[in-house]
Amino acid sequence: MDFQTLIAPLLGIIETGGPVVAILIACSVLAVTVTLYKLWQFYRAGVGRHVVLRQSVNLWDQNQHAPAIEALNRSNSYLAPVIRTAYYVRDTAPSDLSARLEAEAEARFLKLERGFRFLDNVAQLAPLLGLFGTVLGMISAFQSLQDAGNQVDPSILAGGIWVALMTTAVGLAVAMPTSLVLSWFEQRMDAERVFAGQVIQAVVAPSESWSEKQPSANAA
Repeated sequence: MDFQTLIAPLLGIIETGGPVVAILIACSVLAVTVTLYKLWQFYRAGVGRHVVLRQSVNLWDQNQHAPAIEALNRSNSYLAPVIRTAYYVRDTAPSDLSARLEAEAEARFLKLERGFRFLDNVAQLAPLLGLFGTVLGMISAFQSLQDAGNQVDPSILAGGIWVALMTTAVGLAVAMPTSLVLSWFEQRMDAERVFAGQVIQAVVAPSESWSEKQPSANAA
């Protein structure tokens, strides 16, 4: 099966649906590309995989500073440099140090969240583009019906409506999975912010029971 055979159905849909469907398909390809890139970026950054980092913070909270630093050096978490700063910068007021660490963590969050706005735009605009294509198709269908005059063929109207509604279907097919993917990404980043806030406060203002407050199992 050659490449031309594979893309023939796609080309048929584009030819039938017109430029609106072509735009929607292009948006879907870009959305898939961004999604795959974000998954790769999350994996490389160690998003959700903070087991070693949590162990390091637990040790620091128990005043075992040398083992805590050793454990931190083994962590692949993107938050490790933020916690390392907290370990070595101890001559700063806790409130100032906390603000500095939170700013550094937020800068890393922003890098991980790049591309979210594009996915959000696709999720919101795809149904509107589909509706726009439907309106254009209905206008074309009724115009063809008017041009037919007294020789009205119901298939002219039915065919035009079918083509028009296809654009709405394509728009929804693009928007729904994109919205689900974006929702998962945002939920993942919300959890990362909560975790970062916990470990920063644990290092800046350690308490004897911080490790007891942590869930028994977190994302590995």
